[in-house]
Amino acid sequence: MKVFISVDMEGVCGVVNWNQTQHGKEDYERFRRLMTQEVNAAVEGAFAAGAKDIVVNDSHGSMRNVVIEDLNPDIRLITGSSKPMSMMEGLTADFDAVFLVGYHSQASSTGVLNHTYTGRVAHYWVNGMVMGETGMNALIAGHYGVPVVLVTGDSVVTKEAEELLGKVTTVTVKEPRSQFSALCLHPSKAREIIKEGAKRALENLAEAKPLVPVTPSTVRLQFHTSGQADGAAIMPGAVRIDPVTVEFTGKDYLEAYRGARTMMTLA
Repeated sequence: MKVFISVDMEGVCGVVNWNQTQHGKEDYERFRRLMTQEVNAAVEGAFAAGAKDIVVNDSHGSMRNVVIEDLNPDIRLITGSSKPMSMMEGLTADFDAVFLVGYHSQASSTGVLNHTYTGRVAHYWVNGMVMGETGMNALIAGHYGVPVVLVTGDSVVTKEAEELLGKVTTVTVKEPRSQFSALCLHPSKAREIIKEGAKRALENLAEAKPLVPVTPSTVRLQFHTSGQADGAAIMPGAVRIDPVTVEFTGKDYLEAYRGARTMMTLA
């Protein structure tokens, strides 16, 4: 059994402030180690359920946060940026399952440090459905026929995942009190339930279904300012919907996703 793990940072237990997630800030070194430990917990659960090959993709910010020497030595790590497929770099159709660890809720929600890929985006739609990074990346997995079976983070993102993915195991490590505060488990307890959740997710793999995108796929982005949309609209094929909204249609979801990333960069 082959497992792909995409790990973000805002959903890690204890993380409630941007300074805890950014290189050079006072709390960053502490929280990158907690991030690494949550990855290890998911890895241990996966191995306990029979996984034989695990690839971890560092998916936060500069994508060089996970402390490689502290990782379980039996996994491989994709680190650094930029990557062609960003948070899902390295995923192929020969994987059996995807874990999304340390994820956060979509922009304009009530979750801790909520956003969708960049702070410039207010809403991200795929074929008319608003999605965050959970949906954005589950559709990439679905393109390859691979189900997302585990999502960990705060209670808002785990609810988001359950509503979108159906048969998915979720692990809630904190409850938002505001965008920048939360009621958190002790990190050791969070790691314990992540390990249990990872094991359970793979034991129930037969029930999981990939989120298969329709083709062609249309991605629509609503930005916070018209100036950001001005930049996004430069991309060939982009269609301006209103002063702050731009969309792009690709022959399949991977093309649409690359278009969305390009528009966000231009914005």
